[in-house]
Amino acid sequence: MLEVADGVFEVAILFVHAHLVVTDDGVVLVDTGLPGRSARIEQALRQTRKTVGDVRTILLTHWHTDHTGSAAELRRRSGARIVAHAIDAAVIDGTEPLRLNRLQRMSAKWSGPPEPVTIDEPLRQDGSFSVPGFTAIHTPGHTAGHVSFLLDRGGGVLFTGDAAAGGRGRVRATPRLLTADVDAARASVARLAEATFDTAVFGHGRAVRGNAVDRFRELAAR
Repeated sequence: MLEVADGVFEVAILFVHAHLVVTDDGVVLVDTGLPGRSARIEQALRQTRKTVGDVRTILLTHWHTDHTGSAAELRRRSGARIVAHAIDAAVIDGTEPLRLNRLQRMSAKWSGPPEPVTIDEPLRQDGSFSVPGFTAIHTPGHTAGHVSFLLDRGGGVLFTGDAAAGGRGRVRATPRLLTADVDAARASVARLAEATFDTAVFGHGRAVRGNAVDRFRELAAR
């Protein structure tokens, strides 16, 4: 586990990251990793002297299994509210089937399917919502209802989800094979490049710290 900003922790769960944000009112969890891997999040909570019961809100960036896999279990154990974009909510809650491509179907055989979970707050517009200090930014492309979250702390912390990927101080586009709409994804990177943030964290790839928005501007300009 790595503290990437004050009270913001990057938690590696095999090949994907979840993020813990410690607030005065408990813990906000951004994404939950793969199905059956909640023990890794619980371990990370203990390292911050918190428990599953301290999780007040779970923010889901999109419906993919490696981001929603443990949401239902963690909700049962914590009573946390779950927030996601309204467009992806129907897949997350099981109303619509998972729309998997060939690679995702192969991966699902190994990881297992996520348990459906109800979305308590479906987001329909950008801006502030029920969690103080956080702003939602609709960033479609990877999925139609992908949403990134901007935290007003330490110059700004962007939770990118899979709108982009990080590593070695750079920002990369998410692979085309895993992106539903490449043009929309490119436009979403350009939108994020207009925001203000010093740190960016990702579902895949290590965090970028120090004027991270500049790396998004470079990607948008390519």
